[in-house]
Amino acid sequence: MTPLAKLLEAALFASDRPVLLDELYALDPESSPAAFAMALDEIRECYDNQGHGVELVELGGGWQVLTRPEFTETIERAQLASRPQRLSSAALETLAIVAYRQPIGRADIEEIRGVSVGGMLKTLLERGLIDVVGRGEGLGRPLRYGTTPAFLEQFALRHLGELPRADELAVALRAEPRPL
Repeated sequence: MTPLAKLLEAALFASDRPVLLDELYALDPESSPAAFAMALDEIRECYDNQGHGVELVELGGGWQVLTRPEFTETIERAQLASRPQRLSSAALETLAIVAYRQPIGRADIEEIRGVSVGGMLKTLLERGLIDVVGRGEGLGRPLRYGTTPAFLEQFALRHLGELPRADELAVALRAEPRPL
């Protein structure tokens, strides 16, 4: 591995969150963005070609070294890793509306869901999955919400364009087994 790839690998290993490219560039300001891209490719290929239990993943606008998905359940069962807190179905529904319709205001979300969402928005804000991204026009200039990089990280997405399309969701939901 090149010295730059080793440096990036060490930085990514030390971080518990995706590291943004600007943060990686700060590690060696004299290297070019192309050199960083080649070093990241080198790390990814090393992990993939040599059968490592970890992989280099682009998430939420940054890069992170993660356990390969096939080992996640076993490691969680052994309680070697912290499990993310689960969201209620109401919180997930609210989060999905924000993700697909952002920036969106509380009144619009409540119109779609048909219930008050103040508590759900507070929960999602506290978990860092959504944030206030602006204000709407009109009376009181209501807050508008959007997803955060933590949302992308939590759902293993590089960008919002990777969200399933509506027609894909219908197929996926039909394929899911229903709990008894």
